[in-house]
Amino acid sequence: VQSLALPRKIQIMVKAGAPVDAVIEQLIPLLDRDDIVIDGGNSLYTDTERRDAYLASKGLRFIGAGVSGGEEGARKGPAIMPGGPASTWEVMKPIFEAIAAKVDGQPCVIHIGPGGAGHYVKMIHNGIEYGDMQLICEAYSLFKAAGFTTDEMAAIFNEWNEGDLQSYLIQITGKALEQKDPETGKPLVDLILDKAGQKGTGQWTLINAAEQAVVISTINAAVEARVLSSQKKQRVVASKQLQGPKPDLSAAKKELVAKVHDALYASKVISYTQGFDLIKTMGEKKQWGLDFGGIASIWRGGCIIRARFLNRITEAYRSDPALVNLMLAPFFKELLNSTQQNWREVVALAVSNGIPVPAFSASLAYYDSYRAERLPANLLQAQRDFFGAHTYERIDRPEGQFFHTEWPEVIE
Repeated sequence: VQSLALPRKIQIMVKAGAPVDAVIEQLIPLLDRDDIVIDGGNSLYTDTERRDAYLASKGLRFIGAGVSGGEEGARKGPAIMPGGPASTWEVMKPIFEAIAAKVDGQPCVIHIGPGGAGHYVKMIHNGIEYGDMQLICEAYSLFKAAGFTTDEMAAIFNEWNEGDLQSYLIQITGKALEQKDPETGKPLVDLILDKAGQKGTGQWTLINAAEQAVVISTINAAVEARVLSSQKKQRVVASKQLQGPKPDLSAAKKELVAKVHDALYASKVISYTQGFDLIKTMGEKKQWGLDFGGIASIWRGGCIIRARFLNRITEAYRSDPALVNLMLAPFFKELLNSTQQNWREVVALAVSNGIPVPAFSASLAYYDSYRAERLPANLLQAQRDFFGAHTYERIDRPEGQFFHTEWPEVIE
């Protein structure tokens, strides 16, 4: 540490939580005023805010940098989402730009904002990643039910990776489906236990969304799908006791690929819409001054959710930085209008065949709820006023006036 040039710049890459605090405590006695500590792990943004204040009290500077890219990112350059004081970012900028992934010659790093902004945006990135992965898995499940071989499915995903669904996750899906088990010669994916793991960042996203009253139903469905998958023993027992149709989409095989493509693309739009809505809500609350187009642009390379599709999101927010909802951007509005019929048919086909598609279904329900001029919440408000005198507004009175009704007594 003493051999480093001043101000020292030390990046920590350890497991989130107590290990980060432990390393910081070991570093403090070795550092001088204005030295910079960077946490490049998956820390919870509130921990980052706490550490920022703590190190500032010691005369030290702190950057909470979300880093995405996995093993490949470590070798070829990740996407970096640094949060902290602008003055500290200026010191770190040349270093971060040098190591970050590049897209069209531009480094996949910008200053996200002060305090915990960087780790917050990385948390939402991870939530969107959960959604992307689950949507792809649901497409795979539908293809299996239609009788596609694993090699045929690999070819479908490889072809999709040449078009508008091009992304790192689509690419690795094709490669994973091609992989053969060296022991048996069978497709390796067919031998992998259907019991998913998770590290907790998806759950952090759900908790934050609930606290901010933002709907992220697609991401929520993805997290819950992992939880249900982990209950393997219970599912095996239930499969022998609970009735339902035997999945068979072979009759729809011919037109299924195009329809699932549309359902996947539309649902992906919803997942990102919800993620950016949460980022926008939190950014406004914290007064972070976030650049949504910039965030989308640095996700185009290095990170796990990198995709061609992110160019469209970048364009949408740069054309209209105050965009209320991503679905209303001209490109996405047209896309959803043109894919919604196939999307509905895919969800209906899955439901009628007993194939769980929680993320496809949640995405479609969000789309239909958002575009509904009237929802049955009027009855809900009547119920709330009935049992709790919570009052309600009327459609034939000015907004902001509240009413209560003396409802008839319920006799048990």
